[in-house]
Amino acid sequence: MSSYRRVGVATGALAAVPLLVTGSSSFERTLAGLVVFALLATALNVAFGATDQLFLFTGALAGVGAYTASLSAAALGVSAWLTLPLAALVAGATAGLVSWVAARREFTAVLVAILTLNLQLALTELFVGASGLTGGSTGYPFEALGLAAAGDALGVSGTLVLYYLLVALLGLSLAGYVRLLDSRHGLAFAAIRADETAARAAGIDVVRYRTAAGALAGALVGVVGVGYIGLESYVAPSLFAFLRVDVLVLVVLVLGGLRSTLGPVVGAVVVVTLEELLRLLITGYDTVVFGALLIVVFLYFRQGIVPAAEAALARWRESGDAEEPA
Repeated sequence: MSSYRRVGVATGALAAVPLLVTGSSSFERTLAGLVVFALLATALNVAFGATDQLFLFTGALAGVGAYTASLSAAALGVSAWLTLPLAALVAGATAGLVSWVAARREFTAVLVAILTLNLQLALTELFVGASGLTGGSTGYPFEALGLAAAGDALGVSGTLVLYYLLVALLGLSLAGYVRLLDSRHGLAFAAIRADETAARAAGIDVVRYRTAAGALAGALVGVVGVGYIGLESYVAPSLFAFLRVDVLVLVVLVLGGLRSTLGPVVGAVVVVTLEELLRLLITGYDTVVFGALLIVVFLYFRQGIVPAAEAALARWRESGDAEEPA
């Protein structure tokens, strides 16, 4: 099955899920949250998976996009849909600038992680400190996407409208990721990961490619950040905290499979499903059990669930071919 077909199947499956369980607002919110983190992991897959830039300020970038769209929409008196491109531009420019500096200084993945972690903490404090604009730690309500009105017009909930919009964005993002890796740019990314010095000697502009990957990832995170606050119906710094966003996004990506197309989707499904089941079945100790289960899963799927499944399928096909009579 081609990568594009896999993306289509995964997107279609996500689109069909709400049809199986209707009328549950909590279920719809859980599904929308799942797709939000799948999208954030897809963005991280572009920066980290393609060019080894371990961004640890995904939450801050989502906050940059969210605050940019919501505050500019309020100032202009327009829908946040109109300020969505601005959110992508500001978040993308922020991530691109960080990638440019890191590439020019030839930072390793560890140094990029340290730099972006410090930026995550600094931007989170900025969101709290600029209380005149952001409302401080309390935040402010956000309804500028008009999801409730759209849901009423369609006879469904606003959350379900947002869910399908996020699923569409996820399908486009995954297809774009496949297209990117299959192009000559994907070959350049692979060369940079393999040996940055050799890539420079071969004429590959490492700074340009790393900056472009960071900007692309940041722009997607900025857009998803607006969808995230649309789901929560308010904007507050706590939504973008390191432990709430970055840790979970990294777990989703690595568990699903770094550099695999469907890794972010599979990782999000597994992580969110485990969280919800444990929250319902084990009250008070769900976080401890969740961490223990993740350790077990990581030990069993060291390369990620999707790569492990693909390797197992390849071995099964090889054994089947070997058993066929000559």
